[in-house]
Amino acid sequence: MKNTIMANGLRRSLAQIRYVSPVMPSNADGLVARVYAQAEQDFGMVAPPLALHSPVPPLLAAAWAMLRETLLVTGQADRVQKEVVAASVSVANTCPYCIAIHTAAAGELVPGVDAAAITSGNLASSLLKETALWGRSSGLHGSAQSPPPGNFAELAGVAVTFQYLNRMVTIFLPESPLPPMTPKAIGGWVMGMLASGMTSPSPVPGASLGALPDAQLPAEFSWAAGDPRIAAALAGAAAAVEDAAAQVVTIPVRELVADRLRAWDGLPPGPSRAWADEAVAALDETDRPAGRLAILTAFAPYQVGKADIEDFRSAAKSGDEAVVSLTAWASMAVARTVGSWLNEHSPDSAGQP
Repeated sequence: MKNTIMANGLRRSLAQIRYVSPVMPSNADGLVARVYAQAEQDFGMVAPPLALHSPVPPLLAAAWAMLRETLLVTGQADRVQKEVVAASVSVANTCPYCIAIHTAAAGELVPGVDAAAITSGNLASSLLKETALWGRSSGLHGSAQSPPPGNFAELAGVAVTFQYLNRMVTIFLPESPLPPMTPKAIGGWVMGMLASGMTSPSPVPGASLGALPDAQLPAEFSWAAGDPRIAAALAGAAAAVEDAAAQVVTIPVRELVADRLRAWDGLPPGPSRAWADEAVAALDETDRPAGRLAILTAFAPYQVGKADIEDFRSAAKSGDEAVVSLTAWASMAVARTVGSWLNEHSPDSAGQP
């Protein structure tokens, strides 16, 4: 019965993905089928944050490899510490979907760890408290707390992965991970069941890397060089995103995002969208829809709406593949920028910050 409930819930959850049509597990083949099978084995489900990438199979493989190798595979940092980083980054980025999922996972591993405790830093464990404070500050330029003890590459890998995923999830998914029409009385039970499935396997390290292109580690992620598995996941994912965006993101749009990232401090731009309209005004008219969607994705994904997606589709004369490729590129641009900030706190070869 539990498996039937989970299967029905998954179908309804995938139906919540907006703006693009994911490949359903029953229709998957090739690379999509391989990634889905590994996600079911190692994560307990084909989670909607992964499935939304399925219109572009290499991006699905990239998102999965980042999530799997940084968060799910156990290294020197234990799973609960990494779940606290995932939840804390999601709190800082105001991503309710990811907050719910990853606080539930942390709470499954250590009872009493919940969203309120992570938000306030009121955690009984001094290590988890330090981890939560660092995670929440890790996306602020020059304001990050000192890194907690543990493998910095693992913790920083989780942080940049969720800078990427929070943006994609905020655009393409609703606020709650619960299937539509879930009765409030059983919402906690359903979340507990999801968390149990997410935290039970012990994935084999590196098994997702074969689906990624061979690539050099970007300088922004140089702190991962001492951990070959995480370095390969981040390098391959970054390369896959660049490959997918090559024919979608024009040079003027790239320069617009890069210019704004250079001046960014990690804080949101505010409730108004006037900043975005001003930013794209200098672009050629044909580039404005892509430029607007790219900078909204990077700096204010909560402001992206159906009109932004449709304007881009119309201007680009393309479908789901272009939408996923452009938003993935903008999300990765932020992840790489935050990664470069984390270099300031990366331990040296002796393990000292």
